[in-house]
Amino acid sequence: MALDRFKGAEVPTHVGIIMDGNGRWAKKRGLPRKFGHREGAKTFRKITRHAKKIGIKYLTLYAFSTENWKRPKDEVDAIMELFDKNLDEVRDFIEENIRVRFIGDRTMLSPSLQKKMKSVEEDSRDFDSMTLVLAINYGGQDEITRAVRAIAGKVSEGELEPNEITSDIIQHSLDTGDIPPVDLIIRPSGEQRISNFLIWQSAYAEYIFSDILWPDYRPEDLEDAVYEFMKRNRRFGGV
Repeated sequence: MALDRFKGAEVPTHVGIIMDGNGRWAKKRGLPRKFGHREGAKTFRKITRHAKKIGIKYLTLYAFSTENWKRPKDEVDAIMELFDKNLDEVRDFIEENIRVRFIGDRTMLSPSLQKKMKSVEEDSRDFDSMTLVLAINYGGQDEITRAVRAIAGKVSEGELEPNEITSDIIQHSLDTGDIPPVDLIIRPSGEQRISNFLIWQSAYAEYIFSDILWPDYRPEDLEDAVYEFMKRNRRFGGV
């Protein structure tokens, strides 16, 4: 793997990945969809470690959306069971100086899962080699709605005047309040949409789509996406 091409280069600070295609991967092999999610979890661990090697400081992975509850109950149950198991393995990242964060509405998750999430966050909060952000029961519209409610509460309590609301205040009211905007969003699996992922944070993000199903996504594919990002001219509305 050609990691040398990233030495001294301006790699994206924050990369978001929509981990898509697990179910189709399993279906192509005549397996239940839950087997695709298991393979996808293995890919998640490989890609996270490789992102750190490349020099990416923030990696946000879309694990479960607010819309995913519409899937068959047995599939949702299998995913939640997998989350619970994988959180024990995510603790391995702590030994690698990786901070772990979670975004999304936790209220619909089991108390035991919420407890594990909080524990991992607290135990890794001082680490700074990379921040891994896992979006679980996350939706961009839901995140913005919750942020607006919080701001409206401050207005009703007299802590904030309506004309004092700025884009900075909105940004810092989001789940990702202290995390930089996303620079690059990668979506494997052949789909070309954002699916309610980091709507506010991706205002000036670059997008890279590929036909690779997530369980087949390799560290080399991440390298290629980052290298493609580095060749693009980001003008942020200027010339």
